Formats: sequence, structure tokens, C-alpha cells
Amino acid sequence: MKLLRVLLTACAFLSAFAAPVHAQDYPTKQIRMIVPYPAGGLVDALARLIAERLSKDWDQTVVVENRPGGATMIGTQAVINSPPDGYTLLLGNTNISINPSLQKAMPYDADKQLTPVALINLVPTLFLVHPDVPVKTIKELIDLAKANPGKLNYSHGGHGSFPHLAVELFKALAKVDITPVPFTGAAPALNAILGKHVDLIDNDIPTALAQVQEGKLRALAITSDARVKTLPDVPTMVEAGVPGYEAVAWQGIFVPAGTPKPIVDKLNAAIVKALAAPNLKDIFAKQGIDGIPPWPPEEFSSFLKKETVRWKGAIEAAGIKPE
Repeated sequence: MKLLRVLLTACAFLSAFAAPVHAQDYPTKQIRMIVPYPAGGLVDALARLIAERLSKDWDQTVVVENRPGGATMIGTQAVINSPPDGYTLLLGNTNISINPSLQKAMPYDADKQLTPVALINLVPTLFLVHPDVPVKTIKELIDLAKANPGKLNYSHGGHGSFPHLAVELFKALAKVDITPVPFTGAAPALNAILGKHVDLIDNDIPTALAQVQEGKLRALAITSDARVKTLPDVPTMVEAGVPGYEAVAWQGIFVPAGTPKPIVDKLNAAIVKALAAPNLKDIFAKQGIDGIPPWPPEEFSSFLKKETVRWKGAIEAAGIKPE
């Protein structure tokens, strides 16, 4: 009995040091980065750039694996089902905060089954109107909408998409009635406003920038809490007269819950270093992203909780029912 107690104490002592030793050696084999989108898109390209940088820094292969479908839930579930050892990463995005309020039956609880590692970017979008719409500011848009409830409309690329919810959040805070017109994708939604079939759209900066510069669309406000260098004359929504408004898309790296903290911290440090590479900074600048905050995992986790509350409020205010 005495010998058994000694052995148990020794095992407990050794296990306390097992994770740090493992983290010190990590990584010792190939890493998978699962992207819940098809190959070829912006998110996929970003994942491959980060994977390439990590591969060089660690001298270990980081493979990008595309698992699209189910509003990103298929790829996310694949990561959750993987061993919590730091060798399977998820490039997650805003859907992690949105899906719990849009889906009736979630197959997992991201808050409990994923561990946030590092924020990659915060992507602002633009509120745009066709030049024929007689407004040049957000205040003028609000006044026009209040004078004509339900008559103005906006296009978006799908039910529950970020542009859809960004406008619904604006409607709730500004107390205006603007009619949504859904399309099957971002490109048709953009074509609708260019063809003067709708009045308003929320769109990403890379796609909209040329249209704004050519005078085909008018930018009224940016959805982040600060202006961007790409469009320095475009005010934030708060500056334009909508207190409390902020809506940014984001991407970040996650691992399965239970991954040892030393490995999470090592991953965070490596990703922050990768994001500082000049080629990634140039890509972000073209997206209207001026800088990436080097948040520790704990700060990223806190941000996610706030995001989930923000989008739940927007979804409820819009009367969108879970499907």
C-alpha cells in the first residue's frame, strides 16, 4: 500500500511536467490546418501563406486541408474531433460567433470544444450606395430611410451572411426600415447595386475599392472603429452618427479544447511572428487592414465572447429565425 502511494505520487509529479516538455519539442511531425471553405478563395489563400511561413520557421510541413460545407460547421467539427495535441488547427472566422444564433441544432459547442489560439485579422467592410441614391452621408441615409420606411432596399449574398447581418445591426441601432434583397452569393449582390436594382450594400474593401475610385459606388462609412489608410476620407459608422456600431469580419486560429496551454502559447507566438512578415502585411493592407493586434489567446477568447453577444443581438433584432 505504501509502495502504491509512492508510485501514484511519482506519476502525478511526472505528469505535471509532461505538457511543458512536450511543448518544448513541439512540433515534431506534420501539422494539418483545416480551412472550412473551398480552395481558391481569400481565406484559403491566407491559410496557405501562414502555413508556408510556419513550415519554414518550424522546419515541419504544415498542410492546408479544405473541408467546406455546412456554414463552416463540417470543417470545424473535423477539428473538434481531432486529438488535442496541437497537430490539427482550424482557420475559423466570424461564423463561429454567428452560427450559434442561426442554427437550431448545433452539432458542437465551439465555446467549450475549441480553444482560441491567435487572431489573424479584423476585416472592416464598407456601406455603399449607388450614386443615383440622393445621399452622401450616413445621416442623410438615415433621414431618407425614416422618411420612406421600407422603400429603400439593400442586397446581400445570403441569409445570415456577414453583409446581411452588418446592415441588420445598422438598422437596429439607427432605428430604420430598409428592405433586404437576398442573392445567391456576393457577386450577384454587388451586380445588383451596380445595375441600380438596389440602393445599398455592405461589401468588403478589396472588391469595392475600384468601384468607389471609379465613381460607380459611393462609400458612406466603414464598419470598423477606426478609419483605414486605403480610404482615409471615409468615416467610421460612429463618426457618421451611429453610436455603438462596430462590425468587422475576422479570421483566427483554433485548436481542439484540451490542447496543453504551453502548446497553445507556442502556436500563438509563432502565428504572431508569421503575421509580421512583409508579404502578409502587404496583403492585409490591400484589404484595408492597417494592423493586426498581437493578442494572447486569453484576449482573443474575450473578444469571441463579445462577438457572440453582438451577433446574437443583431440576429434577434432582425427577427431572423434559426434554421
